[in-house]
Amino acid sequence: MAISSFSLSWASTTLSQKLNVPGSNEILPRVAAFSGNNSVTCTAEATFNEESNCKRRRLLLLGVGALTTSLVPANFLFAEEVPKNYASFVDFEDGYSYNYPSDWIDFDFRGHDSAFKDRTKQLQNVRVRFIPTEKKDIHELGPMEEAIYFLVKHRYAAPNQVPTIYSMQEKTVDGKNYYTFEYELTSPNYSSVSFATIAIANGRFYTLIVGANERRWRRYRSQLKVVADSFKVLDI
Repeated sequence: MAISSFSLSWASTTLSQKLNVPGSNEILPRVAAFSGNNSVTCTAEATFNEESNCKRRRLLLLGVGALTTSLVPANFLFAEEVPKNYASFVDFEDGYSYNYPSDWIDFDFRGHDSAFKDRTKQLQNVRVRFIPTEKKDIHELGPMEEAIYFLVKHRYAAPNQVPTIYSMQEKTVDGKNYYTFEYELTSPNYSSVSFATIAIANGRFYTLIVGANERRWRRYRSQLKVVADSFKVLDI
């Protein structure tokens, strides 16, 4: 059954407490996946006695045509419809969400919490990671231009790569601030272009990067910008 909007809730208790559902032998996953045609999709499972090698694959269990509201009570509101030809990845445990092309597949990207890639063009992908921080907001990083230049030059670029920043923007959504910027990393034999969106929340510095080979960038730039702009952090 297709749905156009819905609401979910997440209590302030920890996920491990929420997993203790009486009468259930299955683990309640931390992630919801929704496709761009507004139907609910699940792509993997984990049982109580099994540990998933890739924890992002533990998808929120949804009944056909309805949410399992008995397991998930209302605080998190996912009111925006997923764009056509995109799916949505929502991580309740780690506090973030984003959209990605619906024909992409998930994969393990070392050092990242979640990642999806094009089925045939593996260098065309999106990935999310986060690290602990005592900062409360990205404004504490300093002026946007200086903060982004430092990240691209000293964190994203390898020693043999020349970084170029093309654009940067700031936005505020639900009281949370984000920087999104476009940059290119050029090495002697290869160049890639990416969008990055960063935010600080929940005592974490979140980074989403979505990119492609420089030769494909012009063709897919608009598609990948949708991914970068969709990134949101959630209260946990």
